[in-house]
Amino acid sequence: MGEWIVSLAGTDEGRRMALALALLAAVLHAAVSAMQKGRHDPFTSRASIDFCYGLLTAPAALFMVPFPEPHMWPIFGITIMVHSAYKLLQAMAFSRGDFTLVYPVARGTGPLVTAIAAGFLFGESLSPTQWIGALTLVAGIFGLAAYNISQIGQNRRGLGGAILLAVLTGIAIASYTTVDAYGVRATENPFTFLAWLFFLDAFFMPILALARRGWRPQWRQAIRMLPHGLIGAVVAVLSFGSIIIATRIDNVGQAAVLRESSIVFAAMIGWVFLREPVGPRRLGLIALIAAGAVIVGLGR
Repeated sequence: MGEWIVSLAGTDEGRRMALALALLAAVLHAAVSAMQKGRHDPFTSRASIDFCYGLLTAPAALFMVPFPEPHMWPIFGITIMVHSAYKLLQAMAFSRGDFTLVYPVARGTGPLVTAIAAGFLFGESLSPTQWIGALTLVAGIFGLAAYNISQIGQNRRGLGGAILLAVLTGIAIASYTTVDAYGVRATENPFTFLAWLFFLDAFFMPILALARRGWRPQWRQAIRMLPHGLIGAVVAVLSFGSIIIATRIDNVGQAAVLRESSIVFAAMIGWVFLREPVGPRRLGLIALIAAGAVIVGLGR
């Protein structure tokens, strides 16, 4: 299957599949982020998800895919550090701000940085029409964040810290998207990169959670959160796997921008499941985001 994925690169079929995978990643990423922000502590929730996807992907990494080539180990080292920084920053941001504030700021910061970085690293660029769509989408995201800030009823000192952490999270998103795209293109079999990335990435947050609260309370909490972690692990693997494969077979910047349409699904999740309000202004900005995603997807 890895050879088939590689053969799609640069083809019309590959472009269509990359578009579908990026949109699938948007839906699933909104879901896993909402699960992390939900009623549980964000650090413990993320640790539960990561531990479970480590268990799920260990057999694939150790027994089912080709072993990574020697030159891949430094790349894995860099990408694990970047992913760990992203998870830490996101958990800190979710600890300080509402989901409908933190998520838009974080997701709006990343795609333009990724599109620019992809131009330098991979020689790829968006078309003029796609740039219009990207700017429309990002304008909608930051407009949504600004409106949420004006409406939010939390401590203003905490608000500034939440926004700063969300911006830093967005920079980390751009970093891991670019590094992952480089890594999945550097190995012969893309599923080798995926399996080993998830396996190696599974250790940081559980260790951090244990360091924060100790073994015994975390063990009891982990047992209670096992169903949550298993569901989140499956969603996370499908989400990150989809976007990484999309960047392997088509334009990295386009995939990154399209994934940020996740904010549309995040707003719906925040409204329906987290009981966070959505009014006509938010709906208008969400429509702007969706319009930007459509322009990016159709523009060439």
